[in-house]
Amino acid sequence: MKTMICFTLLLVVLAILPASVGLAAGPPPVPAPNMVTMVDLGATACIPCKMMAPILEELAGEYRGKAAIIFIDVWKNPEEGKRFKVSLIPTQIFFDQSGKEVYRHSGFMDKKSITAQLAKMGVAPPAGGSGK
Repeated sequence: MKTMICFTLLLVVLAILPASVGLAAGPPPVPAPNMVTMVDLGATACIPCKMMAPILEELAGEYRGKAAIIFIDVWKNPEEGKRFKVSLIPTQIFFDQSGKEVYRHSGFMDKKSITAQLAKMGVAPPAGGSGK
């Protein structure tokens, strides 16, 4: 009986834990509501994607509150690759505030090019950003 109770509690914890730490949520909504959005569709195991990861992390911090910078792993979320018609990774898609796609790029994209595209879309570059 004690074993059965422990097992039941374990199942409950395993059911609740992923949702509480955001693991069950899946990818965030793209495009972000009422915000300029750049989504990078790639994979954590792809070499150019790995090269972009620190850039995206930096940009997400610099543009917090100004633009949404989102990464989606299409190997872990293949339905997202289909949804955005991705045939090559990484692929970056830029959406305006109304959610309309305005620019798409396939392959590695450096920080300077990303910030330039965001600036074209009316998002001011961060103060003191290096733009590298």
